[in-house]
Amino acid sequence: MKAMKRLTYLLLAMLMVCSTTAANGNEQPNILWIIVDDMSAHFSPYGEELIETPHVDALAKRGVQFNNAYVTAPVCSTCRSAFITGMYQTTIGAHHHRSGRGTEKIHLPEGIRPIPEMFQEEGYYTTITGWPIRADERLGKTDYNFEWNASMYNGADWAKRKDGQPFFAQIQLPGGKLRGGNVESTERFVNRIEKTFGNRTDVNKVSLPPYYPATDIILQDWAAYLDSVRETDRVVGEILTKLREEGDLENTIVLFMTDHGISHVRGKQFMYDEGLHVPLVIAGPGIESGQIREDLVEHIDIAALSLAYAQIAIPDYMQAQDIMAADYQPRRAVYAARDRCDETVEHLRSVRTHEFKYIRNYLHQRPHLQPNAYKDNKSIVKSFKAAGAAGELNAVQQILLAPTRPVEELYDLKNDPYELHNLADDPAHRSQLKRMRKALQRWEQRSGDQGVDPEPTKMFDSDMKVYVDTLEARRRPIEHINTIKNNIELMRRWAREGK
Repeated sequence: MKAMKRLTYLLLAMLMVCSTTAANGNEQPNILWIIVDDMSAHFSPYGEELIETPHVDALAKRGVQFNNAYVTAPVCSTCRSAFITGMYQTTIGAHHHRSGRGTEKIHLPEGIRPIPEMFQEEGYYTTITGWPIRADERLGKTDYNFEWNASMYNGADWAKRKDGQPFFAQIQLPGGKLRGGNVESTERFVNRIEKTFGNRTDVNKVSLPPYYPATDIILQDWAAYLDSVRETDRVVGEILTKLREEGDLENTIVLFMTDHGISHVRGKQFMYDEGLHVPLVIAGPGIESGQIREDLVEHIDIAALSLAYAQIAIPDYMQAQDIMAADYQPRRAVYAARDRCDETVEHLRSVRTHEFKYIRNYLHQRPHLQPNAYKDNKSIVKSFKAAGAAGELNAVQQILLAPTRPVEELYDLKNDPYELHNLADDPAHRSQLKRMRKALQRWEQRSGDQGVDPEPTKMFDSDMKVYVDTLEARRRPIEHINTIKNNIELMRRWAREGK
């Protein structure tokens, strides 16, 4: 009898352990993405020394910091179209910035869906918001280039979900956009920063990358940019406080990432690391603290890993990888593409390994800095061009003002991290050039790169009409609108000329 009681007790104990394990294993965590606009990895954990970012630093110490995360597109809408589907923007036809906004629409290929729909189907409450969260439930930045249904988001505030319901939330922060695009907006921003922090970043201590001249405007803007990093970090702290006060922090996977690098002359919209390299930090239940990873990852991978953490099957079609999986095989290279941005037609592709970067300039007859009203209106771009006109740029800086570009660019990243010395014509690197060129060609074919063909004229004309009409409705300066119209005609002429 005693033996039977002992056996019964052991069986009950084992059943309780198994039941608890199953319950814990089946508990779906909350998933929170904090996505920041226009910001490179200028945070303390990534080596930035002029400013401190204690909240991102603490998040990194609590989880895993990826030192080699790269976006597949260095501009907002194409980047976001990619990460919300876990697909290359070039594969799904969403590779032109702010495309499909007119009468000509873009639809996702059959079977491919935005991941919020998948989370909803598994019982998640899905939200997307800015910060602070608005009481009117206004959704945050989406900026997808394809048709999508707003019902895939339940609202803006996860606090409105049912008791016990997990959430998948996105918080979109303005990041580098906080400083604006001209001297006046920059000064207004840093005045706010002084009130918040009691000081502003000392412009006399700013160190610029070697491809930028140290003009007063560029130095002041960079200091203001670093202040936007500080402000972003402060808001991250507020978000984590909200999670903690509502009792959600311990069961929430928090992912911090930017949508591409700094908006600057050589950053945003370009294939150099300043435009493609982003911070990526992930912390939460089940993630070992204090990890630093050096493997190459693409920003689309956040879609796959988020589904995996929620115990949702990753679709077979998805190009994103679960970089947190035990059987994950690190990528040997990462890829990126830049196509039309606003009115400016472009076709750039790149492949990057740990050692080398290869860039293909398909429209090499055009200048590095093609006419683009959005960028050309920025004070930093005007200052850069003025320095060039005054003969104040060195040979490396002057390259950006060249009337044409090389067909190919190759950089030795170990010895040339700023990507200053193009080795494409160097006989000593001919074999490496061929390997990188072949790798890019294979990716274009394997991924079904839709950018190999020019954008249909009907789509370009449709989007340009919406672009101009929207600016006119907002009563933007007529000079700015006329510049855009002139650029549109220039793009059409260059296309006719085969340039």
